[in-house]
Amino acid sequence: QVELVESGGGSVQPGESLKLSCVAFNLNFNRATMAWYRKPPGKKRELVAQIDDRGVTDYTDSVKGRFIISKDNSRNIVDLQMNSLNSEDTADYYCFASLRYAGYWGQGIQVTVSS
Repeated sequence: QVELVESGGGSVQPGESLKLSCVAFNLNFNRATMAWYRKPPGKKRELVAQIDDRGVTDYTDSVKGRFIISKDNSRNIVDLQMNSLNSEDTADYYCFASLRYAGYWGQGIQVTVSS
């Protein structure tokens, strides 16, 4: 059974950085497209960033230039480095893996940006 476990969330002040990590178990990680989604309070869940099996990345416009997604196939880990955080980044963040026609979600982790 595929399991995704997120870590690294917390509370920070505007302008600070955080790194989220997601480790995957029982997944053909090399072949998977990995992504981070987020659900801000009172809003719909949105795709933040993704990286495919070739290492090609894509970001939602609001995080371009601030967030970096990376994938370590040797450790089955996908990271999201988040810089210059602002209040609009406050959300529950979810790791997502897609492989062939299946998708898998992590349990979610909270990020709060507040002064």
